[in-house]
Formats: sequence, C-alpha cells, structure tokens
Amino acid sequence: MSFPARLAADAALIQARLDTAFAAKPDQAVIHAMAYASAGGKRLRGFLVLESARMLGVEASCALPAAAAVEAMHAYSLVHDDLPALDNDDLRRGLPTLHRKWDEATAILAGDALQTLAFELLTDPALGAAEVRIALVAGLARAAGADGMVYGQALDIAAETAADPLTLAQITALQAGKTGALIQFSAEAGAVIAGADPAPLRAYADALGLAFQIADDILDVTGDATKAGKRLQKDAQAGKATFVSLLGLEAARARATSLVAEACDSLAPYGAPARNLIDCARFVIARES
Repeated sequence: MSFPARLAADAALIQARLDTAFAAKPDQAVIHAMAYASAGGKRLRGFLVLESARMLGVEASCALPAAAAVEAMHAYSLVHDDLPALDNDDLRRGLPTLHRKWDEATAILAGDALQTLAFELLTDPALGAAEVRIALVAGLARAAGADGMVYGQALDIAAETAADPLTLAQITALQAGKTGALIQFSAEAGAVIAGADPAPLRAYADALGLAFQIADDILDVTGDATKAGKRLQKDAQAGKATFVSLLGLEAARARATSLVAEACDSLAPYGAPARNLIDCARFVIARES
C-alpha cells in the first residue's frame, strides 16, 4: 500500500472512532460543532500513534483510542488557535473556522469538550492495563499543557509584542512546544502501549516535529492557499520571525531535509518494519497543506 493510501486508510479508522464517540453524546449544537472541527485533515498525529504501535507488534484496533484522542486534542488546539483573541482566522481546512460557522461561545465550548474527550478516549480498556492508560493520560497532559503545546502558544503570543524578533534558538524552543510536543506524544504512544523503549521514537519525533514546522513556514511563503485550506503569509504580515525569515528559503529547505534524514536514521533499530514511519517523515516536507 502506498503511503498516501495508508494515511487515508488510517484517517478513516480514526474518523470512525471519533464518530462513535460523538454519537454517544447528547444531540446538541456543541457536539455538532465538535464533529465539524475534528473532521478532515491529514490525521498525521493519529497515524503516528497507529503506525508506531503496528511497528512494535500492536494491532491497530488496540491503539485506535489513543489515535482518536490525539486528533481530538489537535482539533481543540486549532479551534482555539483560530479564535479572534489568538490568530483570528476565518478559514481552516478549506472551510469557515468554527467561530465563524457558529459563534465564539460555541467554539470555546467545543474546544473545551474536544480536549476533555481526548482524555476520555484514553480510558478505553482496549489500550491495555490501567498503568498503560495512566501513562498515556499523563503523557498527553504534558504534551498539550503548560509544558508543551500551550507553553509554545504562549511564547508565540508574547513574540508578537516583543521589542526584538525571536532568535533561531528561541523559535526552535517555541515550536518544540507548540508543534513538536504533540507529535512526540503521538510517535511514542505505540511504545507506551507495547511496553517498549520509547527512546528511538522520541529521537524520531524530535527531528520530525521540527521538520514539520519548517515545512509549515515554507508553505506559508510559497504555498497555494486553495491547497493549504487556510490563510497564508500571515506570519510575514504580522512581522513574526520564522525559520524562513531567519535562514532564508533555500537554507530552510535544506534544514528540513537534514532533519528528515535524522528522523529516518533514528529508526534504524527497527529495521524494515519502520518503512511506513520513514515514508511519513519524507511526506512531511513534500506536502502541500
């Protein structure tokens, strides 16, 4: 199976699991808003959960609740990131952002509920023993909270009013939280479920997360808004320092390529079973959205 086909197949599995979760909730506007916000997208983080598990001999069905959980958490972050108080975006995945489709209050509540749904999904016994589920809950909490994604977002907001543009080291630290932490959780989840050493997957995720963000910065400059499904060039308009503004376009591309090579090399202990994760790393810098 080609990598795009594998990614699409896993996206369908994750969507079905999320649909099941939504169907069990009361039929009200906020639930419909949650479903709207979490639909579509590449499901790359969920794919990392499922594929890291498969690589270590765990059936995808046993890892699926964790894959759905990380996608619910990611959807929450996008809903809140799009709000007027943060990025004030009108378009996400080619559709109106949630607060434009409904209203700000519904968007805030839907985001809150997607976040709590993520932890609810991690209590599913399919994931294994209680100790495994507790480890996943703790890992996602760290990745999404004040040590990870929220921390990175706070640094990003502070940078908008800072007297001086961020340095390369500061941007790298910011993105390690804002983007990298959730990618790291996703890649390590399979090892947690399998009871395996997560160190090689952690090294893979560290390089992959940074390559992903550099690719995003490149797309913000060179991408097609129709394909990306969101507003582009907003960093330049806001005067933000990015990997492209600091390194230059070609050097940023070279750095992303180098990081993908690092990510692939870190998977050497797994041999042939790591081929799909290697393909994923290469996809990250070749994507158009």
